[in-house]
Amino acid sequence: MNFSILKFKKTLLFLCLTIAVSGELLAQNNSTKEPNTFWRNVQYGGGVGLGFGDGFFSATVAPQAVYNFNEQFGLGLGLNGTINNQKNRYKSTIVGGSVIGLFNPIPEAQLSLEFEQLNVDRNFDENFVSNVDDNFWNSALFVGAGYRTGNVIFGVRYDVLYDEDKSIYAEPWIPFVRFWF
Repeated sequence: MNFSILKFKKTLLFLCLTIAVSGELLAQNNSTKEPNTFWRNVQYGGGVGLGFGDGFFSATVAPQAVYNFNEQFGLGLGLNGTINNQKNRYKSTIVGGSVIGLFNPIPEAQLSLEFEQLNVDRNFDENFVSNVDDNFWNSALFVGAGYRTGNVIFGVRYDVLYDEDKSIYAEPWIPFVRFWF
């Protein structure tokens, strides 16, 4: 099995176990004394992505936790894990995190500012023209706007740090769907 895919699977397993164990510990702690108001203001969610086409496959898991200061402002952290594979070209593993700020001027609208830092590990097929493997950090600063309905937000975000030659994203404009629980 490819080392980078194995590393991604281990990271994803660790993340899932950490969330499950911390949720169980919080539930036990809150059952013995008065509920902590901090945790009542934390929202969990994030996004998932799946893409495939002619010899291409991509899967992303991006959980987030946001502390809501009130009905308008929130601040949180996110994780991101992505695997990409393009047949006879390359395989990549992308792992990192983000800090996100949310502003809801009205209940149906959400504005966001998110800084994302990702480590990219690309391994090219030895028969591909550009077969130099690389590992680097990619930064993005997204300004976004979305429509909120219930626990789902549909929107678009723009990477103000986008550089066509350096970014891991194909375009600076990226649509998104966020889910909150």
